[in-house]
Amino acid sequence: MADVRDDRKYHEGHGWIVMEDESIGRFGISDFAQEELEEVLMVVLPKVGATVTQGVPMGEIESLKVISDLVAPATGEVVEVNEAVKKDPALVNNTPYEAGWLVKVKLADPSQVDGLLDAAAYSAQTNG
Repeated sequence: MADVRDDRKYHEGHGWIVMEDESIGRFGISDFAQEELEEVLMVVLPKVGATVTQGVPMGEIESLKVISDLVAPATGEVVEVNEAVKKDPALVNNTPYEAGWLVKVKLADPSQVDGLLDAAAYSAQTNG
C-alpha cells in the first residue's frame, strides 16, 4: 500500500503540494505514482520563471515503463527547481516526499490548494 502523507494535498494527477509558507508550495509526485512508474530514469522540469497551470502538464517523467506527464497541482510561477532530482532521478523513487520533490512555486491563488484532495480522499482513490 502506498504511503500517503497527511501534511500535504494531492491532485488527481498524482502530484502533491505542501505549503512552505502562505504563498510558496513545493510540488512532487506521490508514492503511489512512483510505485506505478517503477524505475525513474529522467525528469524534465520547467525552468525558474515559468508559469505552471493547475491540471496542465508542466514537465515529463520517464521510467523504464513509460513517459508520463507531470501535472501541476496548482497555478503559479516556478521559483526553484530541484536540480538534484535532475541529476539523480532515483530520488523520486527513493524519497518522493523528501529529497525527490520537483519544483517550488509561488502560487497565483493559494486558495486553489483547498480544492485538492486530502490524504484520506487521495488514499481512497489510489488504494481502493
